[in-house]
Amino acid sequence: MNQELEENSEEIGESLDSGTTNDMGKKFERKVENFECSNCHEQVVGNGYTDHCPNCLYSKHVDINPGDRASDCQGIMIPVAAEVKREGYKIHYQCKKCGYQHKVKSVPEDNFDVILKLVQKPF
Repeated sequence: MNQELEENSEEIGESLDSGTTNDMGKKFERKVENFECSNCHEQVVGNGYTDHCPNCLYSKHVDINPGDRASDCQGIMIPVAAEVKREGYKIHYQCKKCGYQHKVKSVPEDNFDVILKLVQKPF
């Protein structure tokens, strides 16, 4: 089973398309991977920037730096909240295994009903 791509921070996520480096000097490593969601078992077709399941919005803690697949954790990242931003929505995640938190931009393919439920939760 292939695993999801994860963004470490809002700033890194915003630099993905530009090909810039993150704070640690590591360049984003784009990997096009399909995967099965660990939560709802949806078969997800990746595009190299896919970092969560568009059906249930769950993710997986697989990277230290975006795309490197170097995290030993491998825990499920639970969508815990969402916030409205000018450019769309930011989904807030927390790793069920280690507690790591991060947020990513939503994409048009995301289940909007789930996003609306998350917007109502405090973060």
